[in-house]
Amino acid sequence: MAPDITSFFDEATNTISYIVCDPNGSACAIIDSVLDFDFASGRTDTRSADKLINFVKENKLDVHWLLESHVHADHLSAAPYIQMEVGGKIGIGSHITDVQKTFGKIFNEGTEFQRDGSQFDKLFVEEDTFHIGQLRGDVLHTPGHTPACMTYVIGDAAFVGDTLFMPDFGTARCDFPGGSSENLFSSIQKILSLPDATRIFVGHDYKAPGREHYAWETTVGEQKKKNIHIKSGKSKEDFVKLRDERDAKLAMPKLIVPSLQVNMRAGNMPEPDAQGDVFLKVPINKM
Repeated sequence: MAPDITSFFDEATNTISYIVCDPNGSACAIIDSVLDFDFASGRTDTRSADKLINFVKENKLDVHWLLESHVHADHLSAAPYIQMEVGGKIGIGSHITDVQKTFGKIFNEGTEFQRDGSQFDKLFVEEDTFHIGQLRGDVLHTPGHTPACMTYVIGDAAFVGDTLFMPDFGTARCDFPGGSSENLFSSIQKILSLPDATRIFVGHDYKAPGREHYAWETTVGEQKKKNIHIKSGKSKEDFVKLRDERDAKLAMPKLIVPSLQVNMRAGNMPEPDAQGDVFLKVPINKM
């Protein structure tokens, strides 16, 4: 079954959020929502999330799932805010616990920060299934960018998060703690083993050189033929060399410090202090 898919592009973070709907009913899932955040002022805004909420309400949809492909380092998740407004269970891969352990130390979170994934409603593992009305979703564990990256295959569509980009842009970076270019290669092979006609929806787009428009939908077959990093015939050794050399030259994402602290809490802010104020930490020389 082919789901109905509506895309929402956030140019500030180059993120694409998706609303995935059962074509025969009102059930839907929201994938990789965005909470607007201005780092300079420390202010949040819900403009991007409100677009999703308004779409749900205008079309009288029933939100079953709020899915996170991984702990994002480039934007804050709006899942808790959306959940409060229109419902849905927040799901992520079970290896979120690895991410929480790693960054719990980096951000000196202390014992009050639970590292068991309990902030989320559902922790998915490889070969789990879920339903959006009559639509079946299958879960693939696709680590490499992070240990907890998941691909959600819903009907004829695969939502790959940051694992793959458009064919003319390539693949995800692997230089964050817990990342691995070797794991990414294996994960991508898993995605490329899906039928060639499977639609792939990527988590970000930055307009590859020579392309004037943003894009986020491709297919397994197109990735195998055209992806500049991983097309058919690329050896694991060549990919790892290319990926590691490229990653060594990349700057950190602008919002990595706030994003990790919020997203490893399922989109929630750290606990407020006695006065009710919320603070984010900036680790010095740790990242």
